Amino acid sequence: MAKTIFDAADRQALLARIERLDPTAHPRWGKFTAPKMVSHLISAVRMALGEERAAPRASFLSNRVMRWFIIYVMPWPKGAPTAPEMLSRAPDSWADDLRLLAQLIERAAVNGRAGTWHPHPAFGDLSADDWGALVHRHVAHHLTQFGA
Repeated sequence: MAKTIFDAADRQALLARIERLDPTAHPRWGKFTAPKMVSHLISAVRMALGEERAAPRASFLSNRVMRWFIIYVMPWPKGAPTAPEMLSRAPDSWADDLRLLAQLIERAAVNGRAGTWHPHPAFGDLSADDWGALVHRHVAHHLTQFGA
């Protein structure tokens, strides 16, 4: 079973990893700095909640089978492209951004399986379960990028 932000133990493990982040850590791959990566994740969770918008992009990723495979099975590529809107937020103070990211993850968890979720720019409409797994996996992917 996939890890999800809707499971309290999975979410708490993710939040503990966020607390271990070091703002000066060098990435194992990619171009992000640790503060820019946290800003990226803040934008991504806000997008899922409908608080930020990202223009939809038609692609093979909106295919239901492909989407499931990517969210739940496939190893994620390092340095894959992302929506430009999820790269535009400037980092704030490190402590404030870590706190905000944790709060957004908690809010997304409270939004839950019955809440409103917004379309993903590449995957299109996702179920709440897909969003729960995708948010967890996306955050975990970037935490691994910085050794947390």
